[in-house]
Formats: sequence, C-alpha cells, structure tokens
Amino acid sequence: MNRHSMDCVISMLSSRLKTALPGGTPTLPECLFFVQPETRAMLRCLSTTSLICTNQQTMKNKHLAPNNEKLTLMEVIAMGIGGMVGGGIFSVLGLAIAQAGHAAPFAFALGGCIALLTGLSYARLGLVFQSSGGSFTFLEHAFSSPNIAAMGGWLLLVGYVSTMALYAYTFGVYGSAMLGDDGSNIAMHHLLESLILLTFLGVNLYGIKASGTSELLIVTVKMIILFLFALIGLFYIKTDHLLPLFNQGYSGVIMGAALIFVAYEGFELIPNAINEMENPQRNLKPAIVWSIVITISIYVLVSIVAVGNLLPKEIIQYKEYALAIAAKPFLGQAGFLLIGLAALFSTASAINATLFGTARLGMVMATDKALPSAFGFRRKQNNIPWLSLIIITTVTIVFVNLANLTIISSFASSTFLLIFALINLSACRLRQKIGGRIWLPMSGLLLSLMSWVVLVVYLWQTNPHGLYWIGLIYLTVITAELVFSKRGLFRRHR
Repeated sequence: MNRHSMDCVISMLSSRLKTALPGGTPTLPECLFFVQPETRAMLRCLSTTSLICTNQQTMKNKHLAPNNEKLTLMEVIAMGIGGMVGGGIFSVLGLAIAQAGHAAPFAFALGGCIALLTGLSYARLGLVFQSSGGSFTFLEHAFSSPNIAAMGGWLLLVGYVSTMALYAYTFGVYGSAMLGDDGSNIAMHHLLESLILLTFLGVNLYGIKASGTSELLIVTVKMIILFLFALIGLFYIKTDHLLPLFNQGYSGVIMGAALIFVAYEGFELIPNAINEMENPQRNLKPAIVWSIVITISIYVLVSIVAVGNLLPKEIIQYKEYALAIAAKPFLGQAGFLLIGLAALFSTASAINATLFGTARLGMVMATDKALPSAFGFRRKQNNIPWLSLIIITTVTIVFVNLANLTIISSFASSTFLLIFALINLSACRLRQKIGGRIWLPMSGLLLSLMSWVVLVVYLWQTNPHGLYWIGLIYLTVITAELVFSKRGLFRRHR
C-alpha cells in the first residue's frame, strides 16, 4: 500500500465519519478506532515517519487548534509541572515523613523514577498514536479487548476527578488559613473549593491559549516561591534531623513512595494536548522529561528542607500545613504566608492542567463511543469540548464537598499506579511499532505494580474502611462501563 493509497483510504473514512462524529472531521488515530484489525494493520504497515506525516497533513482541518492557538514548549512543560506540583507536595508530605522518616527525600526520588520511566513510555506512544485521548488511545491500540481500554478510560476520568478534588481541598485549606480561619469554618472551606474549580472552568472555556498562558504564569510564580524556600532553608538545616538517614528502615522508603505517588500524577496529560502543541515530534518528549525532572528536583529539595528544619512528629502533627510550618523556623510568619501563597498557586495550576487534559480525554472517549456522546460536543470556533468541561467540573465539585480526604488521596494514588502499569505494559506490547528498549517500560511496569501492592497492604493495615470504599468505586466503574458498552467482558474485535 503506497502513500497515495493510504491517503485515499483515510479520506474515505473521514468522509463517512464526518457526519457521525461531533465536531467535524476526525484525525487519523480516531479513524482507526472504527476499522477492522486487518485494515488497521495495513494502515499501520507504513513507516512511523509516513504515519506521522499523514497525521500532520490532517492538522489543517478544523479538528485541530489554529496555529495562533498552539502551545509552545515552555507552555507544555508548565502544564506538566502544573499538573504534578499541585496539592500533592502540600498534602502528602506528612505521610511520606511518617513512613520514611529522615529518608523522605529518597521516597520522593523513588516515586520520581517510576514517573520518569513511565513518562518515556508516554512519549514514544504519543508520537506514534497522536490523539487527544492520550492513555485511552494507547490502551485501545495495545489490547484487543475493547473493554480494557474503555475501563482504563473510565478509571482515568474518575482518577482525575479525585486528583482535582485533592487540589481543590488543599486550596480550600490553605485559603481558609490565610484568611484567618482555624479550621472551624467548614462553609468557607467548601466555598473556596467550589470557586477555584469554577474559575478554571471559565478559563478553559475561554480558549486554549488562555489556558496555556495562565499555566505558564502560575507555574513560574510557584516555582520561584518553592525554590526560594528550598535555597534559604538549606542554610538552616539541622544535621541531627537528617541522621541516621534510614532511621525507619528501607521498607519505609518504598511505603512512602507509594503513598505520595499521587504527587507525580499530571505529566501524562501532556500527550492529551498533542494536537494543540507546536511541533509535537520535537517537543513532546522534552516536555515530558523536563517537567518530571524539574518536579523531582522541587520535591527532593523541599522535603530535605522540611525534614531538616522540623522533627517528624511536628510535621505529622501539622500535616495539612507541613511546609508552612517548616518555613517558620527561618522565615517566621512571612514564611507561612509565602508557602501558603505557593500552595494556592500550585493547586490552582494543577486544577487548570488536569481539567484541560481530562476534558479532551472525555471528548475522544465519546468519539469512540466509550462515553455518552455529550462529552464530544465542541465549540466550532475553537474546538473546545465545552460540555465535557462542564460535566467533569460539576462532578468534581460534588466529590470534593462530600468525600473524605483520605479516600480521595488513596484512590488517586492507587488508580494512577494501576494506569501507569497498564501504559508500561502497552509500551512493551507495542514495542515493534514505537521502538525503544524493552527494559525501560518493563522496569516502569514492575515498579508501578510493586508500589501498588505496597499501598494496598498499607491501607489494609491502617485504613481497611477506606480500602473497602476504593474497591467499591472500582467495582462501580467496571460495572458502569460494561452496562454502557453493552458488550461482553472479553469480547474481541472481529
């Protein structure tokens, strides 16, 4: 099959699907969802370069953002950092120190290694299967059972809702504290949670460039604050707070890494925006790698300063304000306000980045009939999935105002460890198409599964009630997907 023949087939598929799909002509990866395996294999038989060139040609249609709306490399990196450096470092630092003790920085580093290995899998998969569906699209191509990809997509959506709920909760806690509340004014907390979610709903509805520009500004401010905290705090570290290094054993490091892994969720949203970024062939991998490396640096430095300036029991006592309390010994009340400001910027940017990618995931899943078609409704002038944004924001507001914080954070960590394990497995299965060395995704797969098992054991020992609720959520998601799809559990494409 030559290049001209392939273009003819794609044109035919696009013309047939144009009236069936909301928002106009589909891209090449979305067309491939609807063809038989034999046809799909023929279309994929050309080289990766030809495939990408063909996909670039389709970027001229209205399914993609206009050129003046494209996200630059710096904006995409900012979106990745914004997605990761959100509520996690502020809300789970106490848990990491409780488990790892003086070695808490190693727990953050280990979690970062898992994220980096998985990020490389996302980069290779994203370049070959270019789609706003991200993780969902990769699972579609890696597994013959349609239910695996659909369940993965549903879990991703619920996982993103829980992470946005975590970010909104942290924003509410720090916002209330900076307004002088001692924690007794629950109404103020809930009001701030809801307002920040509604604010970024408006930002994302306004336009793609507004989302990327605001993300770059927010991330720049919070990085300056966190690095300032780390650099000044290094001069006030008490060495007796850091030694002996592994005072709670090596197992505590693994346990801590599993508990705080939600702090690294966010980079996987970058491939979701591949159709809205400048030169994705050149920028996708650097954007993912640099966002993870910068985030690891921030977490390790901040955790060193926190452990070095406070006793573990002090940080555990003030878990919700761990970093703010850690700043007081060398910055006083100004330090508390500085870190409070960083928390507000961090959680705000994380909500922005997560909402941006999640809405596009819902849009692609609706296109593939894995979600109700309403998630695929888009505005003609800028291709923004407006109804998907509204639905996801509404569900998050309800969730954050009703759910327990422990359940939210534990479910988010558990879900993304499972998703990242599946993505690394997908990279192993598709290695002939995406290239690269198999030991990289295999290492990411094993580390993700090991951390997930450790997290489940920890919850079983310390919070079995929360573990039951997490299991119930998983069961509900699986059941809902099977009922909606109306297909057998392991029915294969024919």
